[in-house]
Amino acid sequence: MLRPKKYTAIEEESQEAPRAGNVLELRGPFRILSGIIHRQPAVQKQYVRSLFDSIAHRYDLLNHLLSGGIDFYWRRRALEHLREVRPLRILDVATGTGDFAIAALRLGPEKVVGIDIAEEMLARGGAKVASRGLGAVISLQPGDAEMMEFADGTFDAVTVAFGVRNFENLEAGLAEMRRVLRPGGKAVILEFSRPAAFPLKQLYLFYFRRVLPLIGALVSRNRTAYRYLPETVMQFPQGDSMLAILRRTGFSAPAAERLTFGIASIYTGIR
Repeated sequence: MLRPKKYTAIEEESQEAPRAGNVLELRGPFRILSGIIHRQPAVQKQYVRSLFDSIAHRYDLLNHLLSGGIDFYWRRRALEHLREVRPLRILDVATGTGDFAIAALRLGPEKVVGIDIAEEMLARGGAKVASRGLGAVISLQPGDAEMMEFADGTFDAVTVAFGVRNFENLEAGLAEMRRVLRPGGKAVILEFSRPAAFPLKQLYLFYFRRVLPLIGALVSRNRTAYRYLPETVMQFPQGDSMLAILRRTGFSAPAAERLTFGIASIYTGIR
């Protein structure tokens, strides 16, 4: 039986005494201390839900603005990994406003289901789906990635774009994604990563830690959200570490593809 291991990027409440100038108050029991997100147990989901609900009205705009529009290419490239599967039923986890679910229609599925814990994000996504007349194919609904209400083997493919780093328990979420896949089904994960080569690494870190939070705060009017999100990217496992986690949660043939000099990565695995 799989025993999910806690995602160490989000640590339990630290016993370390705060150092002056290093504490950013987020909300309630959350804070960023010396570049590490600290939380009290059992409240991360509530915080993540609240955070994304608060920026839902500017989420799509900021995604495209902050990535320079290259996020469209990243999604298309991620979906290319599902061509050979020819999925008829697709689950999009942490669907947000439904961009990845909508993009998945290029694969010709019969049904795409998107789940998310942030109701305001789902409301924005639902309006987008309805305005495009896609309601017969795409269904967006509340759902927890770590406790899905779908039967084993329901879907041919499971996708998630820029969402796994916000799972409270990464391995539990990945194990659930595998569980709802049919045998031979494929998971495709698109997530931010960190360039390693000089000078891109230094430029990326400056942009992600200085420029992105400033622009995000100005546009979304939420100062804390765009400090929290870059920190989750900095702490998230990537490359071989992420492939090892996919193996540990039962996926076979895990593989990775780095995009745009390593700014984003695609991870895949087969049930």
